[in-house]
Amino acid sequence: MENQHIIVRVATPDDIHYSNTITDEMEASAKARGTGIAKRSPEYIELKMNEGKAVIAVTESGDWVGFCYIEAWGHEKFVANSGLIVNPAFRGHGVAKSIKKKIFELSRERYPDAKIFGLTTGLAVMKINSELGYEPVTYSELTDDEEFWKGCRSCVNFDILTAKNRKNCLCTAMLYDPVEKLKEAEERAMADKAAAEAAQKKTQLSVSPQGHIQHDRRHRGFKGNIKLYERWLRFKRYVLLKSKKEGGAAGPKKKFFLFF
Repeated sequence: MENQHIIVRVATPDDIHYSNTITDEMEASAKARGTGIAKRSPEYIELKMNEGKAVIAVTESGDWVGFCYIEAWGHEKFVANSGLIVNPAFRGHGVAKSIKKKIFELSRERYPDAKIFGLTTGLAVMKINSELGYEPVTYSELTDDEEFWKGCRSCVNFDILTAKNRKNCLCTAMLYDPVEKLKEAEERAMADKAAAEAAQKKTQLSVSPQGHIQHDRRHRGFKGNIKLYERWLRFKRYVLLKSKKEGGAAGPKKKFFLFF
């Protein structure tokens, strides 16, 4: 990660002395943003640490940097990575991304069949989630476990959630579905296999008039059309040289598109 002096790891019972600091920062952050992090007690944070269902970031000298925890809902069919918080003094160093990655890995390890979801108003968190494989979904695709939604009562936007009949709120819902990801991986594997078989067919054995066996490997690029390939190279050279003449390396950049 960017700051080599920050350690991101699974929290243990030895970390419970950070619990008050963590919950205080959660509350302060929610008030500052005017949006909701469901309020949690120090005892609840300590429980997650004792269960090994939390990730903490600390400096080598023992300063608290960040935190996040796991909650399982709907008979462990759904898992939420909740309460992501970073010490203001350490924001902007990639800490949140490292914590999200670690808690995601821990969730997949402990609940391999569960759908992982999150609710957030932060664009940065949405970007991180997208990189991990989450996709935006409607609230109806999240858990219907009443205990989860009760946790939103301490959020400043709870009235909006209830007014919308729990179908929408200021938070964006994002979901990682391991079943769908497996299907996507299988489809990619099949596509790669088909591409490999097609490429293999392009390599043929032929017999010359003299009776020698020749190994004829067709060019894969542009379906073996050498003239088209040369045309593309000329066009590419033209674009680069023209760009250099007009503005040099630091000059304005133009976009070119070539369709076949």
